Amino acid sequence: QYQHQKFSNQSSGPSYRKDQYFPKGQNRAERGRGRGGWQGGRQSVAEEMPKYITVSTFAQARAAEINAMLKAVAQKSSNSLVFQTLPRHMRRRAMSHNIKRLPRRLQEIARKEAEKAVHQKKEQSKTKCRKARRRHINLVAEFNRRQRKNIWLETHIWHAKRFHMVKKWGYCLGDSPTEKSYRACYRAMTKHCLLQDLSYYCCLELTGKENELLKQLTRICSIDTGKFYVVQNKVKILNRLKDDPSKNKKSKTLCPAILLKLIWDMLRELKAVFQCSEPEEIYIPEPITTSVQEEKQMDVFLSLGKKRKKEDKEGEKAVPVKKIIGDGTRDPFQSYSWISQTTGIVISDRTMEILRYRLIGPLSHAVLTETLKAASLQTEMPDSETELNNWWVENCKDSEKVSLHQRQSAIFELLEGISSPSEMPPGTILGLTVGDPRVNLPKKKTKAMPDFEKYQDNDKVRQLYLKGVPVDCAHSFIWDQDICKNVTENKISEQDLNHMRAQLLVPGSHLDLGPCESAVPILLVQQPGKMAGEDRPGWGSGWDIYLPKGWGMAFWIPFIYRGVRVGGLQEALKHSEYQRTPHTPNDFPDCQAGMQFAKELETSLLEKFKRRPPAKRANYVKLGTLSPFICPWGQLTKNWEGRMKSSGEFLHPSSPNPERCATEGHSFCDPKAEVIKEASPETGGVKDTMEITSSEGVLKTEDVTGTQDFGERHEIMASDFIVLRSEKLLMQLSAWCYPTAGKDRRVRLVSRLGQKEMTEDVFLPILMSYPRALVWVNLSLLRKGNPELHAMICIPTEDDLLHLSKDKLFCGPQEPKHHDIFKHKVQKLKEEKKKKKDNTKALESDPLSVPDKETTEEHEDLILGLWSDALPDVTSHCSRTLLGYVTRGDFSLAAGCGEALGFVSLTGLLYMLHNQPADKKGLVLLRTPASLQYRFARLNIEV
Repeated sequence: QYQHQKFSNQSSGPSYRKDQYFPKGQNRAERGRGRGGWQGGRQSVAEEMPKYITVSTFAQARAAEINAMLKAVAQKSSNSLVFQTLPRHMRRRAMSHNIKRLPRRLQEIARKEAEKAVHQKKEQSKTKCRKARRRHINLVAEFNRRQRKNIWLETHIWHAKRFHMVKKWGYCLGDSPTEKSYRACYRAMTKHCLLQDLSYYCCLELTGKENELLKQLTRICSIDTGKFYVVQNKVKILNRLKDDPSKNKKSKTLCPAILLKLIWDMLRELKAVFQCSEPEEIYIPEPITTSVQEEKQMDVFLSLGKKRKKEDKEGEKAVPVKKIIGDGTRDPFQSYSWISQTTGIVISDRTMEILRYRLIGPLSHAVLTETLKAASLQTEMPDSETELNNWWVENCKDSEKVSLHQRQSAIFELLEGISSPSEMPPGTILGLTVGDPRVNLPKKKTKAMPDFEKYQDNDKVRQLYLKGVPVDCAHSFIWDQDICKNVTENKISEQDLNHMRAQLLVPGSHLDLGPCESAVPILLVQQPGKMAGEDRPGWGSGWDIYLPKGWGMAFWIPFIYRGVRVGGLQEALKHSEYQRTPHTPNDFPDCQAGMQFAKELETSLLEKFKRRPPAKRANYVKLGTLSPFICPWGQLTKNWEGRMKSSGEFLHPSSPNPERCATEGHSFCDPKAEVIKEASPETGGVKDTMEITSSEGVLKTEDVTGTQDFGERHEIMASDFIVLRSEKLLMQLSAWCYPTAGKDRRVRLVSRLGQKEMTEDVFLPILMSYPRALVWVNLSLLRKGNPELHAMICIPTEDDLLHLSKDKLFCGPQEPKHHDIFKHKVQKLKEEKKKKKDNTKALESDPLSVPDKETTEEHEDLILGLWSDALPDVTSHCSRTLLGYVTRGDFSLAAGCGEALGFVSLTGLLYMLHNQPADKKGLVLLRTPASLQYRFARLNIEV
């Protein structure tokens, strides 16, 4: 007690230091018997010992500790086996495979470990080595198995080694090259040739009487959108299709269709128009390798110690059917042909039966003439045992068909003297029968160039310019399914062809197959390129070549050896962008394919947005961007219709105040104040409505308030709107958009085009006829800037135009920052989630304290930076009135500035042109979704 008292008096440090200090002079034994010794411990235990304990409570408190101790004892602390835990002097090598060499107390544990290891042991791989996996028969079975969900094209393996592959529309397609080739592909389209594989397009064939075909097609084709040709050597794109007017249905729009013997992507509508309800016959092709058969083949072929040949029930050795890449996934029990009982018209699905390649560029015809050679005439069968070229021999015996073939060959040779495919009449068709292109392969890659001197003074080339290809020369044997099947089945394999090359006396010399050379029917269709507008006429012209299936790589590799550049889906998108034409299905918002594409694009962009943290992504609410991932076309046209219907709104609209938007955060920024008001025809009052279009009809939802999910916006987007495609009206709008560069130039231009001046008597009937219409426009930036996807097209104010006239370097105004009215809701939601997470145990023990689900579900769809309520009036949400949206935009290598393509409201366009001064016609403002900067652009409509 004296030592403890002295220690407490002398020590002045913290309490935890007091337990470690001892007075000077104590020996080690005395220090050991201090507070931590047996004497001090005995005294402290006596002082802290309870007088009594409850046995049940004490045992319950110690039960968890005892269980943890028992678990730790029973569980192994390492991954070592039982015999590895023994001391080294007791270990024996035989213990690893002989359990009886272990001590008796460990044999049972070792036996359980051995049984567990047997179950965990992986099955021995059937494919022992790469050589076995790369055998041709095994590769074909594996390729057919991998095509069950997404079909491969015949050029898939070539693309997979050089392209980024994507899965789209049920196919595996090349998206863009892995190498840097953006500018190289543009140079190929401009100066040489770009090659694309378009075999994934659906191919439909119509067979019947010409009068019946035209009678039914006129019900769905609108001539106002452009001419269409009946003769077989012309092709015209039809953009606008309409339903039967006798059914009183609203007009529909389908994707562009090529009207020839082929019609693309219109099977459902055509079956309804031609009344083809029952299939003509169920075509059952050659038996394909099913999954069960593949597994049996793999077991038989790759089992050790057995032959790799499969034997059928009769005992004969049978080799599995060799399938073509891209042809191993067709359902044999699905119908591919439909017949009309009333008209006799037959619709046949020729998808993947006819391949389609596209050559783009001014030298595409030079590539064709160097790669392909007309088939030589044959009058004798090469071999009586095979059916090789038997159809060609029979046709060569007919003098009329021989004469037709000679005329087609002569016209094909004249293509070498043409400088560009755009010089040919648009939509020219040439049928031809060519030899095997693999025979004409050069020793190394060369660049195909035309020979102008050879046809410099040839009158036949001039006649080809003026008159085009005769009608009878458009005939091709590719429409005969029996001939195509014969050509595909009797194709000489690459192995046999290489074996013939190896037997040549002079290596590398020309291989002459003679009568054994295959005759392949093809079809050439000219693509006219850029036809609208005044700049770069004919840019992007080329040829489409149609082939029988099975000959894809046989034509693909010879094209590559002529120096062509290969493009994918992105290059096709840029091709249409530089032509300023709508691309399928991106730029068709009024058809089902376009709506589905917009939904998928919004989903991907939204997921990408959510992956970024809030501090590293844009706050679109503050930027004034209501819909950054999708274009609300339905609401845009409806808002402009509402502005037009209001009294004096069209001539003298109320412009929003930018300062009020930036400071208050309500009025046109507040969604509750922006619900569209329409007059009720019954009461004459005003009610809040929002139209939502479904597949059955138009519904009306009253009093739309509260939160709105992103998926629900598609219904608003799919409202009752149309895309204006009338050539007559578009030419009138194009004349009104033309700027005035000199005195009275507009008057001369309008009189030259035969269009009327823009007066109320002219454009008001257009507004009444098309209150909810969109117009396809192209925009070119005046200064720097790079337009992006979903950029906003806005109307400049008078001050903006005045500032531009005074300062030519003025890029554009800026949008004031908006107030984020959802920020406090998002913070409240985070606090509720955090509180709910912290009190999870309390909620489980006390079910009465569960919070109200309505408060948590109310803000479930809130995302910081996105507008989560019902969209307000999109036209007046920002300081500049919204006119439309951009669907594609980028820096144009052809124009040398930023260019964009998109749609604007017809009502808004007429309002802007009516109020703009004569020298500022067609000037608009562009603003990207993640920026506050507006930039001036020139709006044009090309027809």
